[in-house]
Amino acid sequence: MTTTIKNKIGLGVIGCGNISMTYLRNAALFAGVELRACADINAEMAAVRAHEYNIRALSVDQLLADPEVDLILNLTVPAVHFDVTMSALDAGKHVFTEKPLATSAEAGRKLVQAAKAKGLLLGSAPDTFLGAAGRRARLLMEQGAIGKPVSGTAFMMGRGMEHWHPNPQFYYQPGGGPVFDMGPYYLTMLVNLLGPVVRVMAMATKGQDQRLITAEGPFQNTSFTVGTPTNVLSLLEFQCGATVNFGASWDVFRHSNHPIELHGTEGSLRLPDPDTFGGTVSLSARGADWQDFDSDQQLFGVRNWPFDAPDRANYRMVGVADLVRALHEGRAPRASGDLALHVLEIMEAILLSGENQQSVTITGSVAQPPLLGEDEARSLLV
Repeated sequence: MTTTIKNKIGLGVIGCGNISMTYLRNAALFAGVELRACADINAEMAAVRAHEYNIRALSVDQLLADPEVDLILNLTVPAVHFDVTMSALDAGKHVFTEKPLATSAEAGRKLVQAAKAKGLLLGSAPDTFLGAAGRRARLLMEQGAIGKPVSGTAFMMGRGMEHWHPNPQFYYQPGGGPVFDMGPYYLTMLVNLLGPVVRVMAMATKGQDQRLITAEGPFQNTSFTVGTPTNVLSLLEFQCGATVNFGASWDVFRHSNHPIELHGTEGSLRLPDPDTFGGTVSLSARGADWQDFDSDQQLFGVRNWPFDAPDRANYRMVGVADLVRALHEGRAPRASGDLALHVLEIMEAILLSGENQQSVTITGSVAQPPLLGEDEARSLLV
C-alpha cells in the first residue's frame, strides 16, 4: 500500500549548471515536490533558471534560511558537495545530492552521521537503478532467473572529456577520474542487484600524464597534467559470494564490452548502460538464446531526453520523489546516503588498492534497497 502525499515538500536547488536543467524540468513529473527557489555561486545563472521555471533566485544563505524550503537538491560540483550538504543539514533541511556523496569516505560518513543525528533524510544520486531497466533486472534477480550469482563484468570505457568539454581539467584531478565520475552508476547498480561489497583488488594506471584539450573554448589546444588514474581494472568480492570485474577507463577509443553482465548457476543477465534509466535487459536461461526485455514503453523507460529529439530515458528526480515519499512513510529512501556512502567506500578502496597493490577490505556495509514495484513507481508520478 502506498501513501497518498497531500502536502508538497518545498524544494530548493543549489547549483544551476547544465545538470540542473534535467532536474528542474523533470520536477513537474513527480508528486509531492514543488520547486520553490534556486541559488548558485553565479547569481546571473540562478536568475536565468529562476526565470525559466518561475521560482525565486536567492543567495545560498538566503535559500538555506528560507522557511518555504524543506529539501535541498545539491547540484554543485563534487568538490563542494560536502560543504553544501553539511550546511543544508545544519540548517535543518533534508538533502538529495548529486554524486558522489563526497570526495572521501571519511567526509561521506560525517554527512550520514549528521543526517541521522538531526533526524533528517539524506539521499544521493545516482537514482538510475530505479529506472525501467534497473527494476526489471532486480525483479529477475529476485525471481532467481540466474540462480546463485557467481561472477560478472562491468565496463565503463571511453575517450575521456577533453574532446568535448571546454574546461575538462577538474575531471582528471583527485576526486574525479573515471572511477569517481562514472563509477557510481555502475557500482550502485551492482550493489542494488548483488548486495554489499566486502573486498576489492585493483590495478590503476594513467594512460597519459598530459592531456590535450581539443574541444572548442578558451583552453583549446592547451595541455594539462593528469592527477588521478584514468585506467582502472578491479575485482570486487560481494558478500553474497559473487566476484565481478569492474573496469573504468578514459583511455579507450572503441570497445565491444557490454556495460554489465552477471552470471549465475542458472543463467546470465545483461544490462544496458547504468547511466540511463531505460534500455534492454537480456536473460539467457542455462545457455539458451537471449530473451530481451525492452523498456521503451515501460515506466521510467520511455525516451524523453533530449526534449527536442528524445533518444534515451532520463528521469533524474525519481530518487528525490522516493525520498519525499520515504519522509511521509517513515522509512529510508532507496537512493540513500547509506547506499552512496558504501559506493564511495568501494571507489576509495579501488584507488587505494591500485596504489598499494594489495587487497582492501570494505569495513562498512549496506542493505540492498527494496525493489521499487510498478505500482509504487507509478504512484511517484503526478
